[in-house]
Amino acid sequence: MTEASEGPIAGGQFSSLPLDAKLQQAIADQGYTSMTPIQAKAIPIVLAGRDVMGAAQTGTGKTAAFSLPLLQKMLKHENGSASPARHPVRALVLAPTRELADQVAANVKAYARHTQLRVAVVFGGIDMNPQTAELRRGVEVLIATPGRLLDHIQAKNCTLSQVEYVVLDEADRMLDIGFLPDLQRILSYLPTQRQTLLFSATFSPEIKKLAQSYLQEPVLVEVARPNATATTVEQRFYAVEDDDKRRAVRHLLRERTLSQAIVFVNSKLGAARLARSLERDGLKTAALHGDKSQDERLKALEAFKRNEVELLVATDVAARGLDIADLPAVFNFDIPFNAEDYVHRIGRTGRAGASGLAVSFVSRGDQRLVADIEKLIKKKIEIEPLELEEERLRRPPRRREDDEESSSQPSAPRHPRGYGGYAMGSTTPSDPFFSKPYEADPSADPGWEKQPVGTPPALSRVASPYIKPKRKVAALLGGGKKS
Repeated sequence: MTEASEGPIAGGQFSSLPLDAKLQQAIADQGYTSMTPIQAKAIPIVLAGRDVMGAAQTGTGKTAAFSLPLLQKMLKHENGSASPARHPVRALVLAPTRELADQVAANVKAYARHTQLRVAVVFGGIDMNPQTAELRRGVEVLIATPGRLLDHIQAKNCTLSQVEYVVLDEADRMLDIGFLPDLQRILSYLPTQRQTLLFSATFSPEIKKLAQSYLQEPVLVEVARPNATATTVEQRFYAVEDDDKRRAVRHLLRERTLSQAIVFVNSKLGAARLARSLERDGLKTAALHGDKSQDERLKALEAFKRNEVELLVATDVAARGLDIADLPAVFNFDIPFNAEDYVHRIGRTGRAGASGLAVSFVSRGDQRLVADIEKLIKKKIEIEPLELEEERLRRPPRRREDDEESSSQPSAPRHPRGYGGYAMGSTTPSDPFFSKPYEADPSADPGWEKQPVGTPPALSRVASPYIKPKRKVAALLGGGKKS
């Protein structure tokens, strides 16, 4: 593995890159002039045809770092033919989540808007038929999640035999053990001669070893210390008990005058419950987690980007690659189980050089997780106390309807309920026949005294209408008396 120079370098101008005028026009349309460090270092290497492992903080423009040089290399295949055979898939971009795939596709389409290269995105959670129709018309750049791509491959909706470029975005998650089987199946459909790029914010040594099996003499591009967090993000850790975390969110929103924030939790159920609770507190809140349909997740994101929602309560499905402009703050309501997810979570704020705030709530059982974060980012974490205002919501006392009806009448003494719903200690009407003690009738003659001692009492032929008499049996069959 070849390593590029490690320290951050000053980003040059996009106009200095050997890119086609169509791409330069698209870059100008986006308002970009200067390159970020990852773009300045990675784009020339990709244009030279080398495999790349790019590690950079989130929000530093990794998407443009791989999409612009690949579009430049594919311009030689550009054509205006309507035949699908003239538009085979030549570049494949794999992303771990639906939201990231949709966002990457939007960026690539913006960069290719002045060319005749076709771009499509496929991911799960929505109907396959529109995706199938688009694939069969032919696309040069395909952005996909692994599961849905395998569905289309099995349905023979696309062929990957002419792929020249493969990009694994958020490679640490893509090469995680959960994605590895699908990834291996997809790579088996690709030509062995291809250019492979891996981009992510974090690279563990184990991930680097695993990635070497897919790359040929890769160039390692790191523009920051591995697993580092952005210096523009203010990181604060507060000691808060679980029952006070909701109050802490409201307190910090008021104190810091925050208009919007993403609140990260560790579970889908926790995200749904917290969103409902914050909504009851008067905050416009939406939930984003894996149990939501794709349509619901996209609507929640769009509402948040349009500032129609103040808080977006999300699991780590939203921590990867989402680009929300000018997001002021991120709350770690739960400390993430995986320390690398902390880097991705706080990377949602402070993007593109802007300042941001990352607040983490630490309860008593989170000390080990905080220690893992310290080890990853190589920075001592100071846990501060947080003074909360007494703002407990007091609900009005519930009035019973029968109280209103009886308010004009004198109140009767209340007794605690006993068994069977009767009031304990209350006087109930009684029948004197049942309350007096037993008295024997002197005129009655006990029946058992008439029988001689040792003689059982005689029974009637039929003691009860429900008891059948014995059936008579002939003597030949054993029904006679024994002698």
